[in-house]
Amino acid sequence: MTRSLRGGLTLPAVVLLLAGCVVGDVPVGGVPYAGPHLSPTECRDLAALRTNTPPTMGQHQSELAALRKAGYNPSPWYDDPFYPDDLQAAQRLVDYWYQTECQTHG
Repeated sequence: MTRSLRGGLTLPAVVLLLAGCVVGDVPVGGVPYAGPHLSPTECRDLAALRTNTPPTMGQHQSELAALRKAGYNPSPWYDDPFYPDDLQAAQRLVDYWYQTECQTHG
């Protein structure tokens, strides 16, 4: 016997919905996404940024996109209470992704 909640949902249906939400947000092995994190363009641009050549705007944009994928969200109001710790954590994660995903292709 199942109890019907307001709106016609049964208790088991609500439990399954909530379980799906929780499982969808829990990182597998501590990494939010199991596939490649960096695109080939990001790998190329991150490699170029590691050289002494003057960086292009596109390379900076690729780096920022990779940092955002790693969880960094730059504040437009300069009020991030976790800066620079959150930026440095994202940089470490992007560096790890670069070493594991980009170095194997070249």
